[in-house]
Amino acid sequence: MAVIVVGLLLRGGEVLLARRGPHRRRHPDSWSLPGGHAEPGESLGAALERELGEEIGILPVVFEAQEPVRNGPLLFQPFAVTQWAGEPRLLGEEHIALAWFGREQALALEDLSQPAWRPLIARLLA
Repeated sequence: MAVIVVGLLLRGGEVLLARRGPHRRRHPDSWSLPGGHAEPGESLGAALERELGEEIGILPVVFEAQEPVRNGPLLFQPFAVTQWAGEPRLLGEEHIALAWFGREQALALEDLSQPAWRPLIARLLA
Protein backbone atom coordinates (compact mmCIF):
# COMPACT_ATOMS: atom_id res chain seq x y z
CA MET A 1 0.00 0.00 0.00
CA ALA A 2 1.35 3.42 -0.96
CA VAL A 3 1.64 5.91 1.88
CA ILE A 4 1.26 9.61 1.13
CA VAL A 5 2.23 12.17 3.74
CA VAL A 6 0.52 15.57 3.69
CA GLY A 7 1.01 18.68 5.78
CA LEU A 8 -1.68 20.98 7.11
CA LEU A 9 0.24 24.18 7.78
CA LEU A 10 -1.74 26.06 10.42
CA ARG A 11 -1.29 29.77 11.08
CA GLY A 12 -3.59 32.20 12.88
CA GLY A 13 -6.80 30.28 12.26
CA GLU A 14 -5.92 29.48 8.65
CA VAL A 15 -4.69 26.46 6.72
CA LEU A 16 -2.43 26.50 3.66
CA LEU A 17 -3.82 24.70 0.61
CA ALA A 18 -2.12 24.02 -2.70
CA ARG A 19 -3.91 24.05 -6.06
CA ARG A 20 -2.98 20.97 -8.09
CA GLY A 21 -1.96 21.60 -11.68
CA PRO A 22 -4.49 20.90 -14.44
CA HIS A 23 -2.04 18.37 -15.92
CA ARG A 24 -2.12 16.14 -12.81
CA ARG A 25 -3.51 12.65 -13.39
CA ARG A 26 -5.34 12.48 -10.07
CA HIS A 27 -7.55 15.33 -8.90
CA PRO A 28 -6.39 17.88 -11.47
CA ASP A 29 -7.04 21.56 -10.78
CA SER A 30 -8.32 20.98 -7.23
CA TRP A 31 -7.27 22.30 -3.82
CA SER A 32 -5.19 19.84 -1.85
CA LEU A 33 -2.62 19.54 0.90
CA PRO A 34 1.07 19.66 -0.01
CA GLY A 35 2.89 16.37 0.34
CA GLY A 36 3.68 13.18 -1.49
CA HIS A 37 4.70 9.53 -1.40
CA ALA A 38 6.88 8.17 1.37
CA GLU A 39 9.83 6.27 -0.04
CA PRO A 40 10.41 2.62 1.00
CA GLY A 41 12.22 2.54 4.34
CA GLU A 42 11.72 6.28 4.92
CA SER A 43 10.11 7.34 8.20
CA LEU A 44 6.89 9.31 7.83
CA GLY A 45 8.45 12.33 9.54
CA ALA A 46 11.40 12.27 7.15
CA ALA A 47 9.02 11.90 4.19
CA LEU A 48 7.03 14.93 5.38
CA GLU A 49 10.21 17.00 5.72
CA ARG A 50 11.42 15.97 2.25
CA GLU A 51 8.08 16.46 0.49
CA LEU A 52 7.31 19.86 2.03
CA GLY A 53 10.84 20.97 1.22
CA GLU A 54 10.49 19.86 -2.40
CA GLU A 55 6.97 21.23 -2.95
CA ILE A 56 6.76 24.44 -0.93
CA GLY A 57 10.30 25.13 0.30
CA ILE A 58 9.75 24.81 4.05
CA LEU A 59 11.11 22.55 6.78
CA PRO A 60 8.44 21.45 9.27
CA VAL A 61 9.73 21.96 12.82
CA VAL A 62 6.71 21.19 15.02
CA PHE A 63 4.23 18.68 13.58
CA GLU A 64 1.84 16.06 14.88
CA ALA A 65 0.42 13.02 13.09
CA GLN A 66 -3.34 12.95 12.66
CA GLU A 67 -5.67 10.01 12.00
CA PRO A 68 -4.67 8.27 8.74
CA VAL A 69 -7.13 8.33 5.84
CA ARG A 70 -7.50 5.32 3.55
CA ASN A 71 -8.61 5.88 -0.05
CA GLY A 72 -8.51 2.70 -2.11
CA PRO A 73 -4.87 1.58 -2.50
CA LEU A 74 -3.58 4.77 -0.87
CA LEU A 75 -3.05 5.57 2.79
CA PHE A 76 -2.81 9.29 3.51
CA GLN A 77 -0.95 10.29 6.66
CA PRO A 78 -1.82 13.90 7.49
CA PHE A 79 0.29 15.98 9.85
CA ALA A 80 -0.74 19.20 11.58
CA VAL A 81 2.28 21.50 11.12
CA THR A 82 2.32 24.42 13.55
CA GLN A 83 5.90 25.65 13.16
CA TRP A 84 8.22 25.60 10.18
CA ALA A 85 11.38 27.18 8.86
CA GLY A 86 11.15 29.16 5.63
CA GLU A 87 8.27 30.84 3.84
CA PRO A 88 5.89 28.66 1.80
CA ARG A 89 6.33 29.20 -1.93
CA LEU A 90 5.62 27.27 -5.10
CA LEU A 91 8.38 24.94 -6.23
CA GLY A 92 8.26 22.42 -9.04
CA GLU A 93 5.29 21.86 -11.31
CA GLU A 94 2.88 19.91 -9.11
CA HIS A 95 0.95 22.95 -7.92
CA ILE A 96 -0.08 26.19 -9.61
CA ALA A 97 -1.08 28.21 -6.51
CA LEU A 98 -0.79 28.38 -2.73
CA ALA A 99 -3.37 30.15 -0.58
CA TRP A 100 -4.29 30.53 3.07
CA PHE A 101 -7.91 29.70 3.90
CA GLY A 102 -9.93 30.36 7.03
CA ARG A 103 -12.10 27.55 8.38
CA GLU A 104 -15.33 28.54 6.62
CA GLN A 105 -13.55 29.33 3.34
CA ALA A 106 -11.80 25.94 3.31
CA LEU A 107 -14.94 24.01 4.22
CA ALA A 108 -16.91 25.77 1.46
CA LEU A 109 -14.49 24.71 -1.29
CA GLU A 110 -16.30 22.49 -3.79
CA ASP A 111 -13.07 21.39 -5.45
CA LEU A 112 -11.21 19.97 -2.47
CA SER A 113 -9.22 16.94 -3.67
CA GLN A 114 -10.23 14.65 -0.78
CA PRO A 115 -13.57 14.85 1.07
CA ALA A 116 -11.75 13.50 4.14
CA TRP A 117 -9.88 16.80 4.47
CA ARG A 118 -13.08 18.66 5.46
CA PRO A 119 -13.57 17.12 8.93
CA LEU A 120 -9.83 17.29 9.57
CA ILE A 121 -9.67 21.00 8.67
CA ALA A 122 -12.85 21.66 10.67
CA ARG A 123 -11.36 20.03 13.76
CA LEU A 124 -7.92 21.60 13.49
CA LEU A 125 -9.31 25.10 12.91
CA ALA A 126 -12.10 24.84 15.51
